[in-house]
Amino acid sequence: MTHGVSFPADRDNRRSTTRAGRAIVADALRPVDPVGALGAEQETAWRSGYVVHFRRLVEAGVASPDAWLRIADAGLDAVRRTLVVVDDDDTEHPLESLMQAPASRSLDTREVVGEAEPQGRLVVPYRGRDLEGAALRDQLADWMRRGVLEPSAADAVGVVVDHPEWLALDGRTVVALGAGAEMGPVAALLRWGATVAGVDLQREALWGRLERTAKAGAGRLLVPTGPSAPGGSGALGVDLLAEVPAVAEWLTGLEGRLVLGNYLYADGGTHVRVAAAADVLATRLLAERPDTALAFLATPTDAFAVPREAVEHSTRAYRERSGTAKVLGRPLRWASRGRLLHRAYPPMADPGICDSIVPAQGPNYVLAKRIQRWRAAVARRDGHTVSFHVAPSTRTRSVVKNRALAAAFAGAHRFGVEVFDPDTANTLMAALLVHDLNTEPVPHDHPWQDEAHAAVHGGLWRAPYEPRSALGLAAALGYASARS
Repeated sequence: MTHGVSFPADRDNRRSTTRAGRAIVADALRPVDPVGALGAEQETAWRSGYVVHFRRLVEAGVASPDAWLRIADAGLDAVRRTLVVVDDDDTEHPLESLMQAPASRSLDTREVVGEAEPQGRLVVPYRGRDLEGAALRDQLADWMRRGVLEPSAADAVGVVVDHPEWLALDGRTVVALGAGAEMGPVAALLRWGATVAGVDLQREALWGRLERTAKAGAGRLLVPTGPSAPGGSGALGVDLLAEVPAVAEWLTGLEGRLVLGNYLYADGGTHVRVAAAADVLATRLLAERPDTALAFLATPTDAFAVPREAVEHSTRAYRERSGTAKVLGRPLRWASRGRLLHRAYPPMADPGICDSIVPAQGPNYVLAKRIQRWRAAVARRDGHTVSFHVAPSTRTRSVVKNRALAAAFAGAHRFGVEVFDPDTANTLMAALLVHDLNTEPVPHDHPWQDEAHAAVHGGLWRAPYEPRSALGLAAALGYASARS
């Protein structure tokens, strides 16, 4: 039996993620692309055919800033209309009801204080080395030269190198939804002396690890707990799916300007459910504490509009690929009817569309991440501080447990893509968060440019080949390498 934020049940009491996902995408497209909306509605093979419809959301939005924001508004409205809240009696209520619902209980706070001195400089671990100062700048320059990240990302991290006093985020409390996530900033922020409010499930091993991390750091970790029992303490953690009002009330009572960071991940449809719950929480907090900032890490395995400079870099890489690649590429393209190793963009595309969606990840994963993108665009339009960055493909446990993705990651370097280790990626992305919270946002003419700014895509945007046209070969080469 499912409780909390969930998909609606049909007449047979089945909660179809396909029906809901298809409806949300169609409703998001409808205001600006009715033909695309009809195509999504009539897609009969959603689990395999979803990719084209999520790409179309980007293509339709690129037409104008208004189109982009109308899609975001319509998509978020569709999520609110489609998903429901299931109570203890298995009765469904509108998701919107969580905006005003009172908490069913009050959460206490456990505080864990670090025992170390703050790390007073930006240090990024990378392949067995701790990079700082000139060495870190050299690595940023190398990543930029190879197209691993956008120049604006290298510039932003460089500014943080120059301002180590920013690292502790004095006066702010960073709320980490999914505090135990490998890609989250919790460990880095605690090393730097920041205050972190962690929200995650009631899992003893998870909180034991986070408490050890907090004590080894220099900051403060605040953990929601249930009411203390006589002679003991309440259980650490809370289920956001079932207790959005309780989490909202707990966060509202914390000191400091809040930064609500969404680092949640779950398998399958649960990822959409937690994304929707986090979105309601964000909306509720923004209403109660308008100075709250939002933070998101986007997956690079999605469809994005990318700047002309990235297209030009990719075009050069395709033109200057090795003789062996040229010789082998022609018969592979012919044998695959053009599906393998074709160029990433039409020449001079401005912007280009980088479609890096990995079909095996499934439509629920992409929808969950798209909800975050929609909220970031709408919150930014409404004048709120938003830190949004594309993060690199990373060897997290949740990814490498998929053998096909693990093999593709192992072979990705042969196609100009760098896959990061978690400690490198999460430190780098935490530094970008620090930058955004201490500087004025760069103004852009179109919301897609906000998404592309300071992206750390690992090379997917600037590689010579369209990502999916190289994915299978990367997996084959990675699998062969692993066996040998």
